[in-house]
Amino acid sequence: MKEKFKAKIKEKVSFWYELMTTIASVVFVVVMVLALGYRIFFYKELKTLPKPEVSEGMRGELGIDKNVNESTIDEYLNRPDAVYRDMRMFKDDAKYEAIGGDSYLSGVVDGFEVVPMPYLYTPTGLPEAVGKGYTGKTLFKANADGTFTANYKESNKIMEDLFPKDKVIFLMCGGGGYAGMTKKLLVALGWDENKIYNVGGYWYYGGSNRTEIKDADGNYAFWKAKYHVIDFSLLHEAK
Repeated sequence: MKEKFKAKIKEKVSFWYELMTTIASVVFVVVMVLALGYRIFFYKELKTLPKPEVSEGMRGELGIDKNVNESTIDEYLNRPDAVYRDMRMFKDDAKYEAIGGDSYLSGVVDGFEVVPMPYLYTPTGLPEAVGKGYTGKTLFKANADGTFTANYKESNKIMEDLFPKDKVIFLMCGGGGYAGMTKKLLVALGWDENKIYNVGGYWYYGGSNRTEIKDADGNYAFWKAKYHVIDFSLLHEAK
């Protein structure tokens, strides 16, 4: 009697186990199919990116892209295959008001996260009118031959975290210069130049996807911007 009872219990347990396993497998397959279908559909909707192409004239000297720039960036926002970086500081030592800009971060295009370019390496070739820019600590040192030397053991890892190599990278700043300098650094460090776009300058952006940092009274609400802090006191100097 006991053996029959045990056999029935074992049979029921086996039945329910197989049933639950089957249901779990079916649910997993359905979820995966739906996820794959969504991914395929969503990526089909993404606007095809043209190959990076430098503009002509002064904008070209800064490295600003001919096709993906302040006038067209709205068409390429919110892409899951991309990251967006604004290379300005909250307050720059250079006086950009002298050339019609703003030394402060007056606003950002939505989706762009702020990474201060002068913390990557010391800016060069700034307009004479703006004076001397930031000259403090930097992650890298620019060499005369176009290469860069890491000043800290963590320098390369920080760059990989801020600028993922498997993503398309859109760069912006105030006028286009810092963005161009950042692309130069990334390419020199091994990033694919065909996946990096210098969008140009926020000062010339005319779209509606913006977050205003500076209000009508001239006050700055910096907390509205996502700002990546590089704390050099926590880094270890490269030997």
